[in-house]
Amino acid sequence: MHPDRGAGIPGVDEVLTPSQVRQTAEAIAAVQEPDGAIPWTVGGHTDAWNHVEAAMALLVGGQVAASDRAYRWCLDTQRDDGSWPMKIVAGEVEDHSGETNMTAYLAVGVWHNWLVRSDVDFVRRHWLAVRRALDWVVSMQLPFGGICWSQEWADGRPAKVNREALLAGSSSIYQALRAGVALSELMDDPQPEWELAGGRLGHALREHRDLFLDKRTFSMDWYYPVLGGAVRGYPGRRLLESRWDDFVVPGLGIKCVDTNPWVTGAETCELVMALDAVGEREKALRLFADVQHLRMADGSYWTGYVYPDEVNWPVEQTTYTAAAVVLAADALGDGSQGSDIMRGATLPADFAEFGLECGCLVAEASTTGVS
Repeated sequence: MHPDRGAGIPGVDEVLTPSQVRQTAEAIAAVQEPDGAIPWTVGGHTDAWNHVEAAMALLVGGQVAASDRAYRWCLDTQRDDGSWPMKIVAGEVEDHSGETNMTAYLAVGVWHNWLVRSDVDFVRRHWLAVRRALDWVVSMQLPFGGICWSQEWADGRPAKVNREALLAGSSSIYQALRAGVALSELMDDPQPEWELAGGRLGHALREHRDLFLDKRTFSMDWYYPVLGGAVRGYPGRRLLESRWDDFVVPGLGIKCVDTNPWVTGAETCELVMALDAVGEREKALRLFADVQHLRMADGSYWTGYVYPDEVNWPVEQTTYTAAAVVLAADALGDGSQGSDIMRGATLPADFAEFGLECGCLVAEASTTGVS
C-alpha cells in the first residue's frame, strides 16, 4: 500500500498517486493568505464558494490545519445578513454584492468535514453561520422555485436584488440545502423552511430549466443539475448524454463554453464527479486521465488549454482547479469518508414537492391533493 493511501489520502490507479494528490493539496495551501483566505491565485481575489471547495480539498489532501484556518476565515468574514462579499482581495472587499450559491456552499463544506472527521464540535462552531447563510439564500427564492442569483450593495448595506436565477448556481444551492438539512438533523435543530424551499427548487431544476437565465452555451449549465443532485439516475445520464459532443474534447477535457476551443480543468473534474454520481465510472475515469495534461511539476494545475494554439491560457494555476482535481480523485479512488459528497448517498432523500407556485400541472396537483 502506498504510504499516503494508508494516511487516508486518495489516489486513482494509473492516473494520480496519493503522493501526487498530497502535493496538489500542498500547492493549494501555499497560496493561502495569513488570515486563512484562499484566493484563486497568489494576490488574486477570494470568493466563498471556491474558498470552501479549496478547504474541502485541503482536508482530503492531508492539510488539516490549513483547512481549519480556511473555515475560520468563513466565520470571520460572514456579514450580518448571512452572506459573504463576492470578491475580497488581500482582506479588502472589492465587490460587496452577495451571491447566493457562494453563500450556500458553506453547508456543503461543513457536511464534508463531518463525513471526514466526525467532529461534532466543528459542526457546532459552524452551525450558526450555516443557518444564517441558508436562511438568507432561501429568502431569495422566486415563485417558480429558482433562487435569485445575487444582491447588490449600496452605501454599505444590501440593496437591489437581481431577480434572475442561474441554473448552475441554483443546482449548487440544491446540494447545499440537502447538506444543511443533514446538519440540522445532526444539531437537532429542524429547518422545515429549507425543506420546503428545496422541494420547490428541485422541481424547478427537473421540470423548468427553461425558466432560468439562459446560459446554455456554458458547460456548467449542462452538467450542474446532475452534479448538484437534483437530476440523477436515468434522467441524469440522459441529460449528460444530450450535449456530450458539444462540450467534450476527447483526450483533453471539456470546454467551458461550447463556442470556444478552450478546455478547462475545473469544469472537466466537476463533470467527472457528475458522471461518477450517475454510475458512469468508465467515462469519468477517462476524462480524469485526459485532464492531467494541465498538471504542473509542483502539483498545481493550469486553468485551461486552448487546443488549436496548443497553449495554456490564462497564464495561471488556480486553486479552484487544483481543488476540483483533489475532490474528483477522492470520488474515483480509494477515497476518504468524504468521497460521497457529490454522490449524496449520505444526504437526506430528495425533498418533497410542496407549495409549488410555478403553475404547472404538478403544482396544481400538489395544491389540490390530486396524485
